[in-house]
Parts: sequence; C-alpha cells; structure tokens
Amino acid sequence: MVERAIEYLHEHAREQPRLAEIASRVGASEFHFQRRFSEWAGISPKRFLQYLTKEHAMEALRGSEDVLGAAHASGLSGPGRLHDLLVTCEAVSPGEHRALGEGVVIAYGFHATPFGECLIAITARGICRLAFVGPAGRCDQIEGLARAWPRALLKRDQAATGKLTAAIFDPANRKKPLHLWVKGSNFQIKVWEALLRIAPGELVSYEQVARAVGAPLASRAVGAAVGANPVALLIPCHRVIRKGGEAGGFRWGVARKRAIIAREAAVAPRAARSGLP
Repeated sequence: MVERAIEYLHEHAREQPRLAEIASRVGASEFHFQRRFSEWAGISPKRFLQYLTKEHAMEALRGSEDVLGAAHASGLSGPGRLHDLLVTCEAVSPGEHRALGEGVVIAYGFHATPFGECLIAITARGICRLAFVGPAGRCDQIEGLARAWPRALLKRDQAATGKLTAAIFDPANRKKPLHLWVKGSNFQIKVWEALLRIAPGELVSYEQVARAVGAPLASRAVGAAVGANPVALLIPCHRVIRKGGEAGGFRWGVARKRAIIAREAAVAPRAARSGLP
C-alpha cells in the first residue's frame, strides 16, 4: 500500500493531491491510510510528499557539492567506514576472488523490512549480500547469490540473519559496527567506499562520485559500479541520483529507491533535533 501511494505521490506531486484522493487510489479509508502511512514513514503523507519532489532533490544536490571531498578531508573515509552508521567494509582479496567462495559458508535468510522483504547473506567475515525480493520472488535472489559465490556452501539460517535485521534497518539499534565483506573489481570497491561517505539524508550525483574517486570522466562506469552494489542500503547506492534531480535506476526498483531516499530525508531532521549523530 505504501509503495502504491509513493508511486502516486511522485507522479502527481505538482498537483499536491489531497489525503482522500491518495487513500482512494490505494483502496483504503482516509483514517486507515493516514495511520498506516504515518507509522511507516514517521510523518504524514503530505509532509512526505515534500521529500519526493524534484525540487527537494535538486536542493540536496546543491548542498552536497563538496560532501564527498569534505568527508575524505576530515578523515571519515578510513578503511571504508561510515562514521554515523557504524559500518565497516572489507574487500575480498584477489586470491579469495579467484576461489569463487570455495571453503566459505554463507548463511542466508529472508526477512520483512520497512522497504519490503529482503535477503540477507552472511559469512564469518561479514555481510556479503543484502538484496530486496522483487517480482521474480525468492528463488531469483537465491540464484543470484549462488552465481556470485558459485563454490560456497549456502545454507538457510533465519535465526543467524534475523539477529541483524534490527541493526540494519534501525541504526539506533547498532551497538557495534556492522561488517561487510564484498567482492568486486578495484574500481567497484573504490566507488562503494565513496558511497559509504554519503550520510543519511544527503544526495550526490554520479558525476560527483566520479570526481571523488579520481575519475571525473567516468560517470558511466561509476553508474555501472553503483548498480553492481551487492549490499543494498548499507552501501547506500540509493543516495546517488542524476544531476537533473531524477532518481535514476535502481536494481531493486525505482519506487523503493524513492521510498528509501524520502524516508531518510524525513528522519534526518528529527535525528538532528534530538541530538542524534
């Protein structure tokens, strides 16, 4: 219901639709829709609409012109550390890359989240995959995990992966850093580490990321690296949009990308007011 509402709000943002109209579109009463949406977003649909507009995206882009450079200069990049969300990223070594996961045990599970069902896959070294389940269903995500790690032993372990869901989707629950263990080319790793320096509520363009990784003419290659991100949300590829303010592509669906961006933008001001990092 929330996804349908977000799609409708985005398509009709200029018309500023009333609550009754939105509720009717998603087949709910005004009271039920207002309550459910506010529970999900933490704010009203009308307020949420402000964060879905192109004007908000453009303002965020203008304000983030030097975000990546400033983060790097202040020492926040570290070994790919996202200081405010306590996420550390370790790359698979060349030897481990060639081994294709041989000898690695990967536990995976499917879990409900504020942005739809997701697959979480973990190893002894850290989270190696976080992917949202699309129309093709769970089997598609399991097959994708197997293709990425063809020689690894995959086993379903809902209990093991379930322990991470609260920490992943509610940073306030992170008592210790979340560790990622990712496999990619040197360029992809460099791009993913740059993404880790984008704070919640901030947006940057593909061109800005390209400049940050020292390849100002490689925005298309950056886009490909962003699209290949194996760990949704924690490596925040959703915070990269087109310089014109459009959301751009997202391997887990543009509606979900808009939902994540707008929800983060809504939460960021509340966190600032409460004194949270």
